[in-house]
Amino acid sequence: MAPASEVAAAPLDGLLLVDKPAGISSHDIVARIRRAVGKGVRVGHAGTLDPFATGLMLVLVGRGTRTSQYAMGLDKRYEVLAQLGALSTTGDPEGEITQTGNAPASPLALPTGQVTQIPPAYSAIKIDGQRAYKLARAGKDVEVPARTITVYAFQELEREGDRVRLAVHCSTGTYVRTLVADLGDGYCLELRRTSVGGWSIDDALPVERFATRDDVAERLIPLQDALGFLPTFHLGPDHARAIHHGRRVDLGELDAEVPSDVPVLLVDEAGAIAVGQADGARLTAVVGFRA
Repeated sequence: MAPASEVAAAPLDGLLLVDKPAGISSHDIVARIRRAVGKGVRVGHAGTLDPFATGLMLVLVGRGTRTSQYAMGLDKRYEVLAQLGALSTTGDPEGEITQTGNAPASPLALPTGQVTQIPPAYSAIKIDGQRAYKLARAGKDVEVPARTITVYAFQELEREGDRVRLAVHCSTGTYVRTLVADLGDGYCLELRRTSVGGWSIDDALPVERFATRDDVAERLIPLQDALGFLPTFHLGPDHARAIHHGRRVDLGELDAEVPSDVPVLLVDEAGAIAVGQADGARLTAVVGFRA
């Protein structure tokens, strides 16, 4: 391992796997990492978790913040503890709870495949430029447009009385609170994100473990590895230089066939150069990672 002084001096560009606790927001997680790395380093994330929820957050550091549009599209897995026979105005423990006694029986009807859902009013979706949850908290009627999501797997793991533990594997944009509410009378007591794409909660650390710049640097996943879910293409020095300087490269000059109209990761011996995209004739950098 490199000396701490060398680690601290290295550029901070990449991905952190953080295990978010309950009771704080995703913004709070980003703020803590930002304080750890100090001024001049950008920090963001690739998907929020509700304050009551726990689990895996992908925190993006430095030039890693340029990759959020790609990382946010990854599928996700959750473990849920649901309370049946009751309703919550927010779909979680933070709302007003009404006991109904109308608990759906097991085995629960758990939908898979393409599912149309209406996200909760208490969500971060923007309605006419404002966050839906802000409108809802102000007592205004909120009409959130329906969306189509994909549920790859939905399992009932165990049940004790009117509390049931569930496992969900779903596409980005899925509101698990809505999946639970749509089962009948029920809401989420606990929600834990266990994976995002190929990243697992088993490899994450609590946010308290990232107290200093050195802590972040030692656990930072390099851009090339962070974007390993994209098709990856190695470029020679001349083509790497062209892409780096914003010039297009004729596909006929490359040794490998680059698919069209999909993002691809372009690398050389030094690591990630850019996310590029081909149009059938030429390859262009869409997001660059080198100054």
